[in-house]
Amino acid sequence: MRLWYDKPAEEWNHALPVGSGKLGAMVFGGVSSERIQMNEDSIWAGPPVPEAQAGAKEIIEQARTLLFDGQYAQAQTMVQEHVMGERISPRSYQPLGDFRIDLEGVQEYEAYTRELTLKTAIATTQWTTNGTTFQREVFASAVDHAIVCRLKSGQEKLLSCRISFDRKENAQWMTISDDTLLITGCAGHGDLHSGVGFAAVIKVIVEDGEIQNEDPDFVVKNANAVTLLVCVQTDYNFENPSEPLTENLSATVLERIEKTSQKDYTDIRNHHIADHQKYFNRCSFSLGEDTYDHIPTDQRLAAFAEQTDLALVALYFNYGRYLTICDSRPTSLCANLQGIWNQDYEAPWNSDYHININIQMIYWLAELVGLSDCHEPFLEFANALRENARQTAQEVYGYRGTVAHHTTDVWRFTDPFGQVQYGMWPMACGWNSRHFMEHYDFSGSETFLQDQAWPVIKDAALFYLDWLTPDPKTGKLVSGPSSSPENRFIAPNTEDVCNLVMGPSMDHQIIWETFTNCLRCAEILDLNDPIVQEIQTALDQLADAQIGSDGRLMEWTEEFGEPEPGHRHISHIYGVYPGFQFVDQPDMLSAARKSVEHRLAHGGGHTGWSRAWLINVWARLKDADHAWEDVRQLLIQSTLPNLFDNHPPFQLDGNIGGAAGLIEMLLQSHHNAIELFPARPNAWPEGSVKGLRARGGFVVDLDWNTTKTACIHSVLGNICNLRYNGQIQVRDSQNGTLADGHGNIVLETLPNTSYDVVLG
Repeated sequence: MRLWYDKPAEEWNHALPVGSGKLGAMVFGGVSSERIQMNEDSIWAGPPVPEAQAGAKEIIEQARTLLFDGQYAQAQTMVQEHVMGERISPRSYQPLGDFRIDLEGVQEYEAYTRELTLKTAIATTQWTTNGTTFQREVFASAVDHAIVCRLKSGQEKLLSCRISFDRKENAQWMTISDDTLLITGCAGHGDLHSGVGFAAVIKVIVEDGEIQNEDPDFVVKNANAVTLLVCVQTDYNFENPSEPLTENLSATVLERIEKTSQKDYTDIRNHHIADHQKYFNRCSFSLGEDTYDHIPTDQRLAAFAEQTDLALVALYFNYGRYLTICDSRPTSLCANLQGIWNQDYEAPWNSDYHININIQMIYWLAELVGLSDCHEPFLEFANALRENARQTAQEVYGYRGTVAHHTTDVWRFTDPFGQVQYGMWPMACGWNSRHFMEHYDFSGSETFLQDQAWPVIKDAALFYLDWLTPDPKTGKLVSGPSSSPENRFIAPNTEDVCNLVMGPSMDHQIIWETFTNCLRCAEILDLNDPIVQEIQTALDQLADAQIGSDGRLMEWTEEFGEPEPGHRHISHIYGVYPGFQFVDQPDMLSAARKSVEHRLAHGGGHTGWSRAWLINVWARLKDADHAWEDVRQLLIQSTLPNLFDNHPPFQLDGNIGGAAGLIEMLLQSHHNAIELFPARPNAWPEGSVKGLRARGGFVVDLDWNTTKTACIHSVLGNICNLRYNGQIQVRDSQNGTLADGHGNIVLETLPNTSYDVVLG
C-alpha cells in the first residue's frame, strides 16, 4: 500500500503523483530544494482544430473501387491527398507550473525517506538535520479543490525558506499580499494564446514565524510550520468548448483559497483522506505477505526479474486503482494519455485523447473494482463528442449517425486527419459506445440504458449501417477504406507499403459488437425502432472473420506481407478482448492465440500498454502462464522507478490496463456467467481480493491458499451462472447448501443477499 524511496527523485519519472481528479502534482522529495510540478485537467493549448477536406465522400467511393480491384497504393494516395486533414501540432495539454521550496541552512541530512501512501493519497518526505526531524506532506484535495503542501520542523523556529512559482509560457504574476500570489495566463505556444485561460493562487500560511514578499517570491523566517495552498480556475466550458466561461477567474479562485485558508490543516487533511478512502476502500488485493517492504520500491523493481516479489505485483494493482481515483472523478475531465501528470508544454502525442485504444484502456479497470463513478467522466466525454461526430458523419461521409477517428482532445474534433496509417479509421464511436453497455451491465440501471447508453450506441450503429458496402466478389458487407490501427502491409506483387483495405478485421469486430449491443438495448427496453430490423439485416450480411493458411486470425482481407510482424497493436484480437465476439468460438480463439504468439515471437509487446493488452488477452484465453509472464515483463521492461508505465515518458494506459489484466486472471464475467480463477497462475499460491464487481450486479470476494473460497453478493437479485474448473458448492447462512456441481451451476439469487462458495 505504499511506494517508498531512500533518496530524492532525480528526474520527473522518479517523482510521486498525487491527484484530486482535477488537480495533480508530482512530488520530487527534495531536501534543501523541493520541486512540486502541478497540473489542472483543463489547461490545454487551443484551436484551430484539424478538419477534413471538402468533397471527401466522392473520393471515398472512388477509393473503394480501387481497393476492391487491388489497387492499394493508388487508393491510399487518393485518400491521403483528398480526404485527410492537416495535423495541427503542437496543441498540447500543458502543465500549470512548478513551485519550489528552498530551505536555508540544510546541506547535510540523514534518515531520509519519501513515500506515497496509497490509502491516504499523501506524499510524505522526511529527514533529519542536526538532530531535528523535518517532514513535508503533499496532497491534492478534491474536497477543498486545492493542492496542499505542509512543511514542519521537530523544533520551534527552525524553518526558513524561499518559495517561488515558475511557468515557462504565457503567464503573469500579481502580488495580492505578503502571503498571496495570483498567476493568470492562457495555454498556448509562443505568441499563440488561443487555449484555455486560467487563474491560480498560491497562499502561504506561516505558523509562529515571519513572511515577506520579494516579488514574486515569498520569504519565510523562523517558522514552526508552513502550509502552502494552490487553487486553480480555468475558463474551459465543457458544455461548449468554443465559448469560454465568462466568470471572473481571479475573483473565483481568490475567494476559494481564502475560504480554504480559514480551515485548520488537520481538518483539511482528514477530510481529504476520508474523501479518498470512500473510493479506495471499495476493493483490496493481496498476493500474500509483503516480505520486501523494507526495501525501497525502485530497488524492488530492479530486482524483480531475479526474485519472486508477489507483493510488488499487488502494489502495482493497487497503484492502478489509486491512479484511477486520483485522475478521473465525477466533475473532472476524462483521462488523457498522461492523466493529470505532465510537465511538458509540448507533450508527446500532445498528451491527447487517443481513442483507438489508449483512452478506452484507461477505463478498463473502473467497473471491475467498484469505481463506476470514476468511469463517468469518460462516458460524459463520449456523449459530448456526438455533436461534432454527427457533423463529421454528415459533412465528410454524407451518412447518418456519428463518426470519430483516431484521436481528439478537449475541443472534441472528430475529422480524419494526419496520415492514413493512423488517421483513416472511423471506428472510435463504436469502441466508445461499448463502455456504455459495460456501465449498464455492471449497474443494471435501465434508466441509464434508456437515457444515455441507447442514444450513443444507436448513433454509432447508424453510421455503420450507411458506411458498410457490399463486396462485389462475395456480396458480404464490408467496412472501408479503413486501416488496422497504425499497422502496415505490403501490397501483393509490389513493394508498396500500405495501410488501407476494404474489410479490416478490427472494423468488423467493432461493428459486430456495436450492432449486437444495439439489438440488446432494444430488446431490454422493448423498443419498437426501425433501426432494429436494419441492424439485424446488416448483421446477417456482415463479412465474417477469417483464419489464414497458417492458422492465424487474419488482420486484413488478404494474407499480406508484414513489414512489422511484431507491431505493438493487436487490433484484430479485439473480439477476444476487450470484446466478446469470439468467446464461444474455439476455432477463433485458437487462431487468435496463434496471432498473439506470432506478434510476440517478432518483438511484440514492447510498449507498456501493448503488454497490458496482452495480459488481458491471455487471461481471456485461459492461459495463466502466458498471462503471468506478460505481467512480469510489464514490470521488468516497461515500468519506471515510480511505477509509472513507460512509453516514454509515461502513459497512464499501461498502468491501468495492466491492473485490469490481473483481475481478468482471477474473475471474468463477459460471457453471461461469473467464472472464478480462469487464469490464476501457479506462481500465485495464496492471496485474496475483495470488492470485485461482476456483470449482472454482483460483488465478489475471493480467497485462496490451501482451499479456494468465494463470497458472491447479489445486488440486483439476478440469476448467477457460476463457472469454475472443478467442484462448486454454494451455501448461505440460513439454508445450508444451495447448489453443488462440477464446472457450472445456476443459482437463483435474491437482492442484497450474499452466498458463500467453496471450490474443490
